[in-house]
Amino acid sequence: MNRRSLLKSAVLALSARGLPLPVWISGAKAQENPAGAAGVPSWRHGVSLYGDLKYQPGFKHFDYVNAEAPKGGAARQIAIGTFDSFNMVVAGVKGDVVEGITLLYDTLLAESLDEVSSEYGLIAEAVSYPDDFAWVSYRLRAEAKWQDGSPVTADDVIFSFNAWKKYSPQLAAYYRHVVKAEKTGDREIKFTFDGPGNRELPQIVGQLAILPKLWWEGTDKNGKKRDIGDTTLEPPLGCGPYRIKSFSAGREIVYERVPDYWGRALNVRIGRDNFDELRFEYFRDSTVALEAFKGDAVDWRIELSAKSWATAYDFPAVAEKRVILEQFPIRNMGQMQAFAFNIRRDKFKDPRVRLAFNYAFDFEEMNRQLFYGQYTRIASYFQGTELAATGLPTGRELEILNAVRDQVPPEVFTTPYTNPVGGNPEAVRSNLRQAVLLLRQAGYEVRDERLVNSKTGEPYAVEFLTDEPAFERVFLFYKPALERLGMSVSMRTIDDAQYQNRLRTFDFDIIIQSWGESLSPGNEQRGYWGSQAADEPGSFNLIGIKNPAVDALINQIIFAKSRADLVAATRALDRVLLWNHYVVPQWTYPYVRSARWDRFSRPDPLPQYGMDAFPTLWWWDAAKAAKTGGKS
Repeated sequence: MNRRSLLKSAVLALSARGLPLPVWISGAKAQENPAGAAGVPSWRHGVSLYGDLKYQPGFKHFDYVNAEAPKGGAARQIAIGTFDSFNMVVAGVKGDVVEGITLLYDTLLAESLDEVSSEYGLIAEAVSYPDDFAWVSYRLRAEAKWQDGSPVTADDVIFSFNAWKKYSPQLAAYYRHVVKAEKTGDREIKFTFDGPGNRELPQIVGQLAILPKLWWEGTDKNGKKRDIGDTTLEPPLGCGPYRIKSFSAGREIVYERVPDYWGRALNVRIGRDNFDELRFEYFRDSTVALEAFKGDAVDWRIELSAKSWATAYDFPAVAEKRVILEQFPIRNMGQMQAFAFNIRRDKFKDPRVRLAFNYAFDFEEMNRQLFYGQYTRIASYFQGTELAATGLPTGRELEILNAVRDQVPPEVFTTPYTNPVGGNPEAVRSNLRQAVLLLRQAGYEVRDERLVNSKTGEPYAVEFLTDEPAFERVFLFYKPALERLGMSVSMRTIDDAQYQNRLRTFDFDIIIQSWGESLSPGNEQRGYWGSQAADEPGSFNLIGIKNPAVDALINQIIFAKSRADLVAATRALDRVLLWNHYVVPQWTYPYVRSARWDRFSRPDPLPQYGMDAFPTLWWWDAAKAAKTGGKS
């Protein structure tokens, strides 16, 4: 239900991730060098983290696209909140960046949506790195151009890397182990790492969005020098398939397809970016956005509310099949969504207190009353993937955990993790009794019907913070159980700008937060849970975790030498995070719920790891649009 994508999603998007090595063949211009000179790594066309690449040098296009998809039409989408910046470098630090801004930029590599973790050359035609992954080099395409016709250069790449690392706390953590970027040829850049063995680094450097150095170091139409460390509403120069056509600050942004986009004939770009216009309409909350969709003011909607999915789509256009409801299975990620504690605050430092909150949460009854029974309870930070821990640790996973045995809760080794189960009065009473016991053990007691610190007498008070009015009913359902424990509970809904500022400075008690996890976790885990990120304003370690065992397990993930080792290390991390009770896990649904006006078509089948992929792989269908009244 949380719309914010977190780091890998953003870097895979910022999201994408916009955020997740070797060569792409363009005619006869680049050639594979399978052997390389003696002692010199070869140039390659793509990279897969642990397995073989599906697509070989010279492939025509990805299998999942329609290479003959028509160009044209428009797609109108929903954005919630507001925007005051086109500078995605400072997103999460300053201002609210506009939806879709990554459409303006290309990355060094492009991901494949039918492979777990593979990428192929986009701006870079070739990539090279040694067997120990101590560095990576990229060779840029000579034909890569900015939208003003100037070439994309090695200086642009180095400038971009330095800007991201300086101004983005999330990406500074992500690229922490990249210690140097240097130009080694007219179109070649070498990135040096702080040590060998981090096999993901060549690939994540390839996810770097490239920015125009000369434009950002220049002046605007008024002669004012631009500052990449600040917000701006000046449409920036890009090199991607779209550019800004028009906008109304905080209300609407329209992107138009660049007809002479330099990469339109590349194999990684064929069959995508088919719409002439992409429009994002901004709404203050999801209820108003839903009404706008019903009124045909927007074309496509992702429905995050179980209640709305069950009750709000009975209008005539659905019955007449002019609006299509469709669910797409989620196969490309796992997710932890939860009530997240700010453990920098003393009242949340004791894990027994945090566990007491879990015992007070009656998910089963909430699911019945609020969610029409659609959800299942989350029991893993990697829910829905093979990376989720189950049962007790064995084999390689147990071996990894034994190395930190004296630093983790003993239950990690003795008890499979489960959440308390409610759903009936007897279970609820039993859970609340257990919560009282845990709070007493942690140094709290009830005096005059108020929970207080046994030593200081200070009342126990918590605030739930959100910028989503839809979450208010969740807090209101949870609140009475906590008040029965003697807590003073308040909730506060604020606007998006205030909310972002409070998260950046870690000024909150409890929030609802989600962490998207790719199928190949790696360096982003340091940004999520690592000790160094806990004190970095704007980081994704919102909880404030500083745990040496967690840091050690993250290193095991990052330096895993096989898929089997990666899975084992990730499951080990999952157990330790769960048994420290940093969050109260919420709920999950294994599909993307979508509603669309029937004026679009798509490839069939869609890629396994990009099942909705709207609007990237879809196209305007003029015949369908004529029936639904759509205009191109």
